[in-house]
Amino acid sequence: MECVFHSMKHISFRKLLPWLATLAVLGFVVYFTKFRPLPVAVHTVALGEVRGEVMGTGVLQPRVQTTISPRIQERLVEVLANQGDTVRTGQLLARLDDGELQRQVDVAQAALTSARATEERVRVDEARAAAVERQARESHGRTTKLTGARITSASDFDKSIEQLRIAESGRQLALATTTEAQQQVVTAEKNLAYQRERLGFAQILSPYDGLITRRDRDPGGVVVPGSSLLQLISTKEIWISAWVDETASAGLAVGQSAHVVFRSEPGKVYPGEVARLGRETDRETREFLVDVRVRELPPNWTVGQRAEVFIEIGKKPSALTVPPHFLAWRGGKPGVFAVENGRARWREAKLGLRGRDEVEVLEGLSAGTVICRPSDAKSPLADGQRVAGP
Repeated sequence: MECVFHSMKHISFRKLLPWLATLAVLGFVVYFTKFRPLPVAVHTVALGEVRGEVMGTGVLQPRVQTTISPRIQERLVEVLANQGDTVRTGQLLARLDDGELQRQVDVAQAALTSARATEERVRVDEARAAAVERQARESHGRTTKLTGARITSASDFDKSIEQLRIAESGRQLALATTTEAQQQVVTAEKNLAYQRERLGFAQILSPYDGLITRRDRDPGGVVVPGSSLLQLISTKEIWISAWVDETASAGLAVGQSAHVVFRSEPGKVYPGEVARLGRETDRETREFLVDVRVRELPPNWTVGQRAEVFIEIGKKPSALTVPPHFLAWRGGKPGVFAVENGRARWREAKLGLRGRDEVEVLEGLSAGTVICRPSDAKSPLADGQRVAGP
């Protein structure tokens, strides 16, 4: 009987083992999730300098950018600039076939020479007509005197009048011919200037000092006005066109100091300043453009590369500050978790100037307060939760 009792007791204990193990695991899980201190990073609130900044994201682009294209349709003979070349004002960038254009200039030059020769001839005719008129006028004067003295007949007087009128008509005709010849010379000169200008279009020159960012055509094909041969930018002024939230517009002004962080060099800061403020807000994103002039560029910059700009809108040499990543929000209100007796206690805080590395706290904290945040972002803090610092 006693053996049977011990056997039944042994069997019951074996049946309870799985349940005991499960309870132990559940107890460990409950402790791990509810009672084990959460590892946190800590920071001691202290007085320090704070710089209020407005942040925006944008791309690097030049203020002046030009598409180099031909003004006439012609065969492209030569492209003398390539991507990455620095060019000067008036430098030859490309050349078109100018054979036909040169022949047009030669024809216009010949026409001008002929028009000038015609002008010289008609001027001689005008001088001759003027001499004939003068002679007829003098003859008429003598005949008039003789007629008054009754030395010559009336028919001679009438004949002298007729000859004077013919001479005057000849002079008028010569003057009109001279005027016409002068107009032909002017027309020929303008045509020659036009043909020479067209000939000049065969040489495509740089309109300003700049940098070739792209080459779009090679020699051999026929190009037309408006087609892109090269892309040219002015390197005198390059800026970041950044999108900034409209709520920051009141604190921005032209000339404010800024710094730029390119995504290609996240650890380096480049100086800049606000060059221009946009006057139109995007209806969807509620952001507007702010152009920030960059005083210094990375060694290997590219047009269109992305960057973040931080515009300084205020500065305080002594203020209570906390790192932005220590802020916590509850019910739309900012605050922090302060460490009190080994537990995290949420405190609402009134914020002031906001910088990239620090945020001013106006109310809710005092110097020396230790604040914390989870070491693992996936483990959020709760008010009253036990914490363990590093």
